[in-house]
Amino acid sequence: MPTSQNTTTSSIIFLLTGVPGLEAFHIWISIPFCFLYATALSGNSLILFAIITQPSLHEPMYYFLSMLSTTDLGLSISTLATMLGIFWFNAREISFNACLSQMFFIQLFTVMESSVLLAMAFDRYVAISNPLRYSSVLTDLKIVVIGVAIVARGTLIQTPLAVLLKRLSYCSSHVLHHSYCFHPDVMKLSCTDTRINSAVGLTALISTAGVDSVFIILSYVLIIRTVLSIASPEERKKAFSTCISHIGAVAVFYIPLISLSFVHRFGKGAPPYVHTLIANAYLLIPPVMNPIIYSVKTKQIRKAVLKVLRSSMAKS
Repeated sequence: MPTSQNTTTSSIIFLLTGVPGLEAFHIWISIPFCFLYATALSGNSLILFAIITQPSLHEPMYYFLSMLSTTDLGLSISTLATMLGIFWFNAREISFNACLSQMFFIQLFTVMESSVLLAMAFDRYVAISNPLRYSSVLTDLKIVVIGVAIVARGTLIQTPLAVLLKRLSYCSSHVLHHSYCFHPDVMKLSCTDTRINSAVGLTALISTAGVDSVFIILSYVLIIRTVLSIASPEERKKAFSTCISHIGAVAVFYIPLISLSFVHRFGKGAPPYVHTLIANAYLLIPPVMNPIIYSVKTKQIRKAVLKVLRSSMAKS
């Protein structure tokens, strides 16, 4: 029976999907996912705690890193319940409003992460090109303003997407293709015209990840130009080494994001497990890898984390 406006969106129940074709092995598949979630939650919490408690890390670079860890925690928590619920209990049902809320927070934290990476690129540019004015350019107040702007930007961009989904009618299958609610996935289940939703969604993607990636590249062009103007090879190497962690964070964020966007728009003929793997990588790789990258490549973070761990072990 077709569903029109007489059926309210709040009464709709969507069905989430685990790994297509491997439902019998969901318990076993959940083991690596549990490991990845535990790594993401513990790693980001540890970095956040180290930055808060260690006065030596109360600098602009580490404040931005704490923002990155916060967004990674938010991204992990947003999908934890539904993903493990499917693997452990085959709990596939999710109400429309719960789905909308999850989608909003996933997209919000994604936009925030992109914005934080852009802010970190600006931080590296200022630190390398104008080190004497670094602390005066990036004051505590300016960092707070940047943080508020990041949250406000994400909220303003994602709110129309959620509102526009509520105006649609859902009269086809209610089976989603992921273990969490993803905007293009939900939109495809509508039997009404979704051209406005598609246009707004594409605009949101271009105006966030698209614009941010362009400015990040521009920042690194300016950074490379500045580094090459340094006379000493040793100083050049030292200056560029401060960017390695950030470059790694940018790569682990943008590569899965771009891959997922391409698969959704152009990969209709791809096997279902391809969509599933890329969709899960999109959400899990950045929160898992960022703490590892910064702990391995940033000496100050590594020392602070080890200090926190030794202190907690001594207390126990």
